[in-house]
Amino acid sequence: MIQCSVIVRLINWESAHSGEVLPSNLIHLTYNATSWCSFNTGSKQYQPAHGTRVKKTDTVFQNPLEAIADFSFDATVADVFEDMVNRSVPGYGLLIALIKTVTCQFAQKNSHLYDLGCSLGACALSMHDGSVAIPGCHIIGIDTSEDMLHRAQILTRQKNANNIEFICEDVRNVSLGDASVVVLNLTLQFLPIEDRGRLIQKIFHALLPGGVLIISEKTSNPNDVDQVLLSQLYHGFKADQGYSKLEISQKRDALDNVLIPESISEHQARLESVGFEQVLPWYQAFSFVSLLAIKK
Repeated sequence: MIQCSVIVRLINWESAHSGEVLPSNLIHLTYNATSWCSFNTGSKQYQPAHGTRVKKTDTVFQNPLEAIADFSFDATVADVFEDMVNRSVPGYGLLIALIKTVTCQFAQKNSHLYDLGCSLGACALSMHDGSVAIPGCHIIGIDTSEDMLHRAQILTRQKNANNIEFICEDVRNVSLGDASVVVLNLTLQFLPIEDRGRLIQKIFHALLPGGVLIISEKTSNPNDVDQVLLSQLYHGFKADQGYSKLEISQKRDALDNVLIPESISEHQARLESVGFEQVLPWYQAFSFVSLLAIKK
């Protein structure tokens, strides 16, 4: 299930509930792939349809904090992560959906598909949907957060995705092999820079010929003027999602020593240095970039 939050301006829209014309103000809609989860007009709250799962709203940084600790994927974050990531990463839902498309192209029968740093397992579920017609695909999601994995297991059970296994472990310490698709979705940026090359090399050796690594990261731009513009656009995006200046500032401070971005060229050079012959950017939204690295 792909979920995203959008702000829609509805003008002269006749309510199906009472026939009145809603005012031309912003209405927040939480949407999933099959139904509208909730309508909040400020005066009325329309409840979701039966069986629809409603996301919890991210309020982690809503109130002033005396001391801002380093960001971590703890129970508090895990509880609101679905809302947080959709409102914090532009185009996140589309990127997850497109991983299904890439999986359809690259998944090989009787192979492993890895979601490294899987959080709630969104990429694992997308790979599941993209490999249903390919026999023998075993999907493995790996993450260090037990809180995330607990929720990921619930989501996969709801989807009857029985070929997905979750392992609570540091991605740097696990053995990988017989892989046709590997996803690093907003994961590498949280590792020390000195550890990143070894992980990429391990992934390259684990991939079968014709396999693909999908690596998505928040990137830095070596051009200061461009970096300033992209940062301004990104903060504007987060404001459009309903985050206050305080929330944006406090989360930025929490991530400052935890999320260390690199440039697109640095990622490309690392991928090529371990042996990937074809490396190309295939998706970008502001500073968030996804690369395909294909093993020939």
